[in-house]
Amino acid sequence: MNAKQDRIQAIADMLDRALHERHYIDPVIMLEPGLNIEDAYAIQMKNVAREVERGAVISGKKIGLTSLAMQTVLGVGEPDYGHLLNTMDVSHGKAPIDRLLQPKAEGEIAFVLKEDIAGPNATLEDVLAATDYVVAAIEIVDCRIRDWRIKLIDTVADNASSGLYVLGPNRVRPDKIMLVNECMQLYKNGEWVNAGCGADVMGHPALCVAWLTNMLHRYGVTLKRGEVVLSGALSAAVVAQRGDRFEAVFNQLGTVKVEFV
Repeated sequence: MNAKQDRIQAIADMLDRALHERHYIDPVIMLEPGLNIEDAYAIQMKNVAREVERGAVISGKKIGLTSLAMQTVLGVGEPDYGHLLNTMDVSHGKAPIDRLLQPKAEGEIAFVLKEDIAGPNATLEDVLAATDYVVAAIEIVDCRIRDWRIKLIDTVADNASSGLYVLGPNRVRPDKIMLVNECMQLYKNGEWVNAGCGADVMGHPALCVAWLTNMLHRYGVTLKRGEVVLSGALSAAVVAQRGDRFEAVFNQLGTVKVEFV
């Protein structure tokens, strides 16, 4: 390995230890100021490959930074993405807090694919045609960077701040729902905290998935049949602690719940 590859490997090792030993690290851009976005995705892929070697299965992808507000905060002009693993799926509704560092919960619309879809020119219509069903979801984002002091390179390297995810029970065909108008109310311990609609993520959730499809093409990756795609937070993420209960209540997709235990 050359010096750059050595630095990429060192950061990947640090993030892997932080994940499994549950401790924080300083921002990646402070530890290695010379890294770029391609390096950050290389770090992410090294640690995804490690999890697969340990027995995990890639179950899908997640899209982050889909709102203009979050892009502005991080000073970027497009979303990012991370990998979902079957070990992150807690659709039984119990999220083990001992696996997490500084979790937050957010409501999303998830797409489950019935056929492969590839870039570089995927459209909203292509995504809908490739989708088996959509479902209510709660993503539990988490961060190995101390105090969530992240910029784009930090979150990308940290698998787009992935933690766990929960899929709701109601499966709806994409031609049976107006996703742009599908709205969500998020409750924490029975109290309303925020809300959002499909139009809040790049104008339409399927446009987020189209962006992801075309982005993955740069790396020779195709979204596969059966994969789950979390299309982006419909509203702000909310801090979660042990004992907290969250409900995301959608117009047509129904309710998805999680309890932090």
